[in-house]
Amino acid sequence: MTAPTTTAPPSRKGARWIEQWDPEDEGFWKETGWHVARRNLAFSILSEHIGFSIWTLWSVMVLFMGPEYGIDPAGKFFLVSMATLVGAVARVPYTFAVARFGGRNWTIIASSLLLLPTGAAFVVMEPGTSYSTFMLCALLTGVGGGNFASSMTNINGFFPLRRKGWALGLNAGGGNIGVPVVQLVALGVIGAAGGPRVLLGIYLPLIALSALCAALFMDNLAPVRNDTGAAKEAVRDPHTWIMAFLYVGSFGSFIGYSFAFGLVLQTQFGRTPLQAASITFIGPLLGSLIRPVGGSLADRFGGARITLWNFVAMGAATAVIVAASVQESLTLFTSAFIALFVLTGLGNGSTYKMIPGIFQAKALAQGLGGEEAAAYGRRLSGAAMGLIGAVGALGGLGINLAFRQSFQTAGSGTGAFVAFLVFYAACFVVTWAVYLRRPARKAAAPTEATADDGTAERELSYAQV
Repeated sequence: MTAPTTTAPPSRKGARWIEQWDPEDEGFWKETGWHVARRNLAFSILSEHIGFSIWTLWSVMVLFMGPEYGIDPAGKFFLVSMATLVGAVARVPYTFAVARFGGRNWTIIASSLLLLPTGAAFVVMEPGTSYSTFMLCALLTGVGGGNFASSMTNINGFFPLRRKGWALGLNAGGGNIGVPVVQLVALGVIGAAGGPRVLLGIYLPLIALSALCAALFMDNLAPVRNDTGAAKEAVRDPHTWIMAFLYVGSFGSFIGYSFAFGLVLQTQFGRTPLQAASITFIGPLLGSLIRPVGGSLADRFGGARITLWNFVAMGAATAVIVAASVQESLTLFTSAFIALFVLTGLGNGSTYKMIPGIFQAKALAQGLGGEEAAAYGRRLSGAAMGLIGAVGALGGLGINLAFRQSFQTAGSGTGAFVAFLVFYAACFVVTWAVYLRRPARKAAAPTEATADDGTAERELSYAQV
């Protein structure tokens, strides 16, 4: 027996640690694996769901902050942008924490950490509190954004390759729905004439419940290890950064708009907190629910094709929003914004589907085949996903900073939407040029052409990824 490594100390053996796990074995999966994996998935979704709710908490809290708080719209956008920033950065260490501490153990820790920002906001949420104190509370909520990375990494280890798409899609969608749920809860609180402390008081016991459920019902997988070699290789691969850029356009838009939608309605169109809260949850809800549809369409037609035309549709919806903003048409603005949310959800599914396909194609290019190619693809795509998810979430920071600047200089969000339109055009060009323009002759692919000397020459085509 080999000596344990630093990522798998001897103390790992014990309660709630699973030493042997082989979900690819049909007999093991049917007899034991499926039941254990399903149980862990359920409570992983609960933890990630609460994490998303706390991460986007300040998108709701700013609706409660009237003139008596003395914070202008630019200051409110800066508050929510800082929560976005910390949430994006936290995804990197959270990705590797599962292998270091164990999925169950880290879920307990990550869930418990949510008590800190929620409890702090509960204490200080009143007029007269300094802006720097509110800023600190907003920064602390960013830990909820890291839950996505650790939750996805953990669940990825429990399921066989043939079930990963379903499991990861359900896990991601269940987490994303935490955004509209916290907005719906806020709507109920505002409608009942309750204050922000009522909202926070609802979530404090829910956070404790999610940590308790993780402790009682989840497991750690000993075979899961941090692969620093794969992480370094993924960082060096240009496709990691290209996909991170595209994910900024899809998920970055989703999370950024989730933070900003209600504040834009309140600032630009003079909606009351109740009026804003009654609308803001619709877009994130539909965007979350449709994410698996984007993945399914990508399975059928190719992720690159769906992503390409999705950016066209996002650009069209943004153009309508610009026109509605100029015309000050609330109905048109709201309808187009909700449509844009739906498209971000579709794009989330299709872009994430592209990642394993790209690395699978690269494996074939290197002459690998069968399970060897699949293993290479899983190894590299798993390492790349954490980084791509972190960079993608930074798109939310850019969106909120753009809104802050636009409202500060022009008093409306029109300028920001014009900038977003230009960015979606850039995403379209990159998707077409890199993945759909033509096969590249260097790396590999399932297709082959005959060279002048009669030998088979491989061509790389990403159209089906």
